[in-house]
Amino acid sequence: MLFRLPIEVLVLLIPVLVFALVFHEFSHAWVAHKLGDDTAAQQGRLTLNPLAHLDPMGSIMILFVGFGWAKPVPVNPHNFQNPRKDMMLVASAGPASNLLLAFIGGTIFRVAIASGMEHGTLGTMLYIFIQINIMLAMFNMIPLPPLDGSQIFNGFMIRKNPKLVYKLQMYGPQILFGLILIGYFTKISPLWMIMSPFINFFMLLFAGV
Repeated sequence: MLFRLPIEVLVLLIPVLVFALVFHEFSHAWVAHKLGDDTAAQQGRLTLNPLAHLDPMGSIMILFVGFGWAKPVPVNPHNFQNPRKDMMLVASAGPASNLLLAFIGGTIFRVAIASGMEHGTLGTMLYIFIQINIMLAMFNMIPLPPLDGSQIFNGFMIRKNPKLVYKLQMYGPQILFGLILIGYFTKISPLWMIMSPFINFFMLLFAGV
């Protein structure tokens, strides 16, 4: 739980979390707009203003539980030329944007290491920035609703196994919430076991750590 962290860590962590979530949702809106759907733009979501994206309850959950969410970007697939493919692209935009931020942060972090500044405030903030963005990307790639990975997975599987897609749409949120609760109460997180190899891979790839 983030409220148990030292205040100096929270001062660095909270702005990183906010920016990562906001950029994630903005990217969904931007790609949807480019593909022909201006629903999000009309609702003021094509912006980096945190007030347009942050969900009050989701923000509180970040502090007290360690995970949270921003307001989902509204998308109307009927405005797309190829709804199935374009929805997959819009869904992919969020995790891809966080990996892009992690790559940029990792590049700067490598420069900081070369300059001997990786142990200062800048180095610490860059490390947190990289890690948070990679974690957010990997978490959202899990193929369970309401995460982005479910839209990507569904786009691939809807024609091959529509029954599986339907069941995941029906029970995916409960499964996801159950997995989160298991990790919260038992300290053995199935989600972390799935995500950690990918997080470690991208941390090594982007930041060399």
